[in-house]
Amino acid sequence: MSTRHGRALAWIDSLLIDHAALRLLWRNWGVVVPGVLYRCGHPTPGQLARAHRQVGLRSVINLRGATRSGSDALSRAQAARLGLGFHDVALSSGRAPERETLLRLAEALRIAEKPALLHCKSGADRAAFASAVFILLEGGSAADGLRQMSLRHGHLRRSRAGVLDAVLLRYQATAESAMPFLDWVKTSYDPAAITAGFRAGGLSTFMQDQVLRRE
Repeated sequence: MSTRHGRALAWIDSLLIDHAALRLLWRNWGVVVPGVLYRCGHPTPGQLARAHRQVGLRSVINLRGATRSGSDALSRAQAARLGLGFHDVALSSGRAPERETLLRLAEALRIAEKPALLHCKSGADRAAFASAVFILLEGGSAADGLRQMSLRHGHLRRSRAGVLDAVLLRYQATAESAMPFLDWVKTSYDPAAITAGFRAGGLSTFMQDQVLRRE
């Protein structure tokens, strides 16, 4: 990223390999809590600058984690130029997060300077889940959180990404009336059992993996 050639290669990789060309047309922007938390697909440098201007963005929570993609390099460089805080919490859309990962997510949501932006690749699955977790941490209900997991943002509940819904549904069914979400994560959460018990639909999974090529 320190040379013109390096930046050009990052843009080529981002646009053609990481599908950022599609995100130029549909950034999948969503407001979780006005003035506090927003969500989208992996932002381009221009989209980050626009969010900084329009909503006063102060930090980014990257749910893809550190990668070797051009999109990652470009967004990190732009965040540094804009003076934005940057937090990495790598999630998978195909299995329930490990307990330690969920705790790292909760901590990032707590400490990130607001307004903050959550992003994954498409903004459909992991950004939706992290938005739901924030709602729960702020005292909202599982039903409130599940509204973030919507087809409007491209989330396919019957695909393998539906295992993220299953996490929220397990909490809702077994513990919501008895304890806060974070206490449940620390004491009773069993990601292996949730992943093993979830069955994805074939067509939705084909769309997720082969057509949309989500992570």
